[in-house]
Amino acid sequence: PAWLRRLCGQLLSERLMRPSGVQAVVRGIMEGTGAGGAGAEAAAVDWRKCDTVAKILASCPQQCLSLEDYYRLVCPQILDLLHIQDKLTARQFQRVATTTLLTMAKEHPQLAEKHLLQPLLAPLQRCSE
Repeated sequence: PAWLRRLCGQLLSERLMRPSGVQAVVRGIMEGTGAGGAGAEAAAVDWRKCDTVAKILASCPQQCLSLEDYYRLVCPQILDLLHIQDKLTARQFQRVATTTLLTMAKEHPQLAEKHLLQPLLAPLQRCSE
């Protein structure tokens, strides 16, 4: 029903914009993926889940006041997904992070540059100066 969809969307949005919310949502959705069979079918399911999670993260929720605020709150958390130490989850989290980054860069290039690409490339830029 529509009311349930709205309520779930609102709860998901609230969680994403909290500290460590992105990681909690990704963990919740991806839990159990990739740990079992390593066949082609399991890998395809894993990729589809990663793409779906990336689409969720790249979409600004209706409850957010502005797209800029959403990017400011969520993008640092997306970059943190690249630094997960656990090898089993790191691969999935890196897929989600890179797919989200690409999606955001296509949809809102200026905001993605400011909140994702500049922080990501800052160490390289410092070394080249």
